[in-house]
Amino acid sequence: MHRTPVRRAAVAASVVSLSLVLAACGGSEDEKKDAKGDAKGSSSAAAAPAAKALTQAELEKLILAKGDLKDHEFNTPGAADVAKAKGATTDKAECKPLATALTEGAPAPATASVLRQIMPMPAGSSTGTTEEQKAEAALKALSTLSFTATTLNSYEGKGAEDAMAALKKAGTDCTASFTVTAEGETTKVTKVAPATYSGGDEALAYTVTMDVDGKAYETHLVTVRKGATVANFYALSIGGKTEQPKAIADAQLKKLG
Repeated sequence: MHRTPVRRAAVAASVVSLSLVLAACGGSEDEKKDAKGDAKGSSSAAAAPAAKALTQAELEKLILAKGDLKDHEFNTPGAADVAKAKGATTDKAECKPLATALTEGAPAPATASVLRQIMPMPAGSSTGTTEEQKAEAALKALSTLSFTATTLNSYEGKGAEDAMAALKKAGTDCTASFTVTAEGETTKVTKVAPATYSGGDEALAYTVTMDVDGKAYETHLVTVRKGATVANFYALSIGGKTEQPKAIADAQLKKLG
């Protein structure tokens, strides 16, 4: 597949999500918003004692896998994809937590992290009698689907709370334009708007709009803290408009217990 606006959007927004897109193309309760309106969570979260950080092996057992969500495809990115994601930069220092949440799957460096790329199986992807017709049907189906990079991150002490606080501040400071550069591609984020998601000890949700070759791509970021673990969900779509990955986030939080 040649580099296209869709691929550039995927690269700049989430390098770890990119490989899932390319693989798919080639084959197969009453909380109130805070004063800023960009976070939701338990009012007692700040008073809770610091939870114990989970190990890499423990995170591997807790992250979503086949069987946890019906009709979804799961992929584990390779070390090279993760390395590329960690090379992402932004032109505004205050936006770094947002940029790293979008590209690395965490608003701040963690002691342990695991990542899965998740997408719903495209309906009608096998329609057609010839291989060419089936490929065209698959691409058409994929254009309406969202691809979600799901990451579990573990922190020592108050690290998880600090990471959430940094992301919350970035979500307030970076509502207007900033750029994200990944794998040699620079994309402009034109708008970061607060969204709603409830879960865990505290949660943040944003609708992130990017400009790619003059076309607006609407993506969604949901980041939730559960004790010393931060679950990060970033969804984008080939079609340019994405729905919040609520079902995936809900399933992951349920598995975290």
